[in-house]
Amino acid sequence: MEKNYKLTIAYKGTDYSGWQVQPCQRTVQEIVEETFKSMFKSEIKLSASGRTDAGVHALAQVANFRSEVKIPPEKLVQALNTKLPGDIRIKDCSIMDEEFHSRYSAIGKTYLYYIYNSRINSPFWKDFSYMVPYSLDFDKMILAAEGFKGEHNFLGFMSTGSSVKDTVRTILDIKLQKHDNMIIMEITGNGFLYNMVRIIAGTLIDIGRGRISAEDIKEIIDSKDRNRGGHTAKAKGLFLKRVYYKEEEIFQCTSKKTLDTLGSLL
Repeated sequence: MEKNYKLTIAYKGTDYSGWQVQPCQRTVQEIVEETFKSMFKSEIKLSASGRTDAGVHALAQVANFRSEVKIPPEKLVQALNTKLPGDIRIKDCSIMDEEFHSRYSAIGKTYLYYIYNSRINSPFWKDFSYMVPYSLDFDKMILAAEGFKGEHNFLGFMSTGSSVKDTVRTILDIKLQKHDNMIIMEITGNGFLYNMVRIIAGTLIDIGRGRISAEDIKEIIDSKDRNRGGHTAKAKGLFLKRVYYKEEEIFQCTSKKTLDTLGSLL
């Protein structure tokens, strides 16, 4: 009997052309699907909570698939991890009801963005953060971040190439934290447009540099003009941290007073 499996997947996106299968490209989805096929002699089609671009990482991407394989979820995790490359790991597997869909059942997501603010890059963080060699006014960045909270039309914070018609999204929470040279942005919302998190991060960086005024955020959002916002921060600093399927889970996340520390990656 066919069952609906939910996978929670962590991956380092550096050597992949994103999540979604693409012709002649190495992607996370393709690797997981092909690994499953080689082990169980059965094809699957993974549906993810959303795409991640080339270079973007995930601490807990969620995907589901339907299969008639007869193996307990915990054994499936162990089996796949023995064959998957070291930069992809299945963290959890469970059997869901028929209605569950990793994308359409989701009610929100949390992303992390790492900014390494130093003139000399770190050999340890070079694949996991965006190096910004200029002085940044952290207090102004914190002030500006508050302006993104709430429901807004984020058309001006979406890259071209998206076919989405409804560009209204709600930012439930956004926090900034600094540890030595590292600035971490954590942002939670009911959904995000194409490159929206990276554009928000780039805008906050430009505010920190003095290129954009922190007081202008509301006006920039209301203008719906992409040219008014900041640059698009690099993909390698972005992590999908969590996908939410229950209201109580997203409430607990946004009610936290502090960000996770750098240990969130470890």
